[in-house]
Amino acid sequence: MRRICFLLVLLLGLGVGVRAEELRFAPLPMESREVLETQFRPMVEDMSRALGIAVTMVYVADYGELVEQFRLGHIDLAYLGPLPYVELRATFPGAEPLGIFREASGEPFYTCALVSMLDEVPRLSDLRDRRVALTQPLSTCGFLVTDLLLRRHGSNLAQNQFFYAGTHPDALMAVVRGTAHLAGAKTAIVRKFMKLGLQIRAESEPLPGFALVANAVTVSAQKRQALVRFLEQADAQAREGRLAWGEKVGFGVVPAKDSDFDAVRRLKEEVKAIPWEGL
Repeated sequence: MRRICFLLVLLLGLGVGVRAEELRFAPLPMESREVLETQFRPMVEDMSRALGIAVTMVYVADYGELVEQFRLGHIDLAYLGPLPYVELRATFPGAEPLGIFREASGEPFYTCALVSMLDEVPRLSDLRDRRVALTQPLSTCGFLVTDLLLRRHGSNLAQNQFFYAGTHPDALMAVVRGTAHLAGAKTAIVRKFMKLGLQIRAESEPLPGFALVANAVTVSAQKRQALVRFLEQADAQAREGRLAWGEKVGFGVVPAKDSDFDAVRRLKEEVKAIPWEGL
């Protein structure tokens, strides 16, 4: 780790890899590309105008690919959930959180939920041999929080048959279609699917929200400061009802620092090991 930190400092000091003419932004692939385009394109266009440079959207197949491309310097900015950020930061200290996006409630945190169809799973206590649909290995609401919620009811994922379905909607639809008994997903997304008969069975404590994370190796300090000012202005516009961004980022943003994500690090210690399948 000390060697990695030294190399990052050396690169930053020399300006190696810093590009001024373009920034590449990648959102987490939580939903389809079409949905991501609708959600993030307005923010990206405003960012480009504010900075006076091109900002390009980059789409990746899964969370693991996003983290790896960020490490390699192919992504300059990313929209990351708390667990992907924590995992990235652990091996790449150049990941710098610039802001945490507010949820619809106005708060910079969210929750994850464990769901089933109505009356499909009578009780969660000592649950065994049930099929559980998860999002992706690096999803905060995937293995990490789903396992924690089951543990609090005397079960865990190891006692059940879990699989990675893909996006949050994919995991939820696995329950709707009957290929899973339970699923873990972000509560805000779950609420959109409750009309299909889904029921929230357990919900996590508030977790730090999704963040805009900069690659300090490829984005200069000057550009990072400009991005922080851009986010501060966006938050002011959101409070006045003038921010026309997608709902994932359109309710404002608060300043962020690495220690804001310590709660997720503590949850990881409780779970001990997450099977990073496919990474």
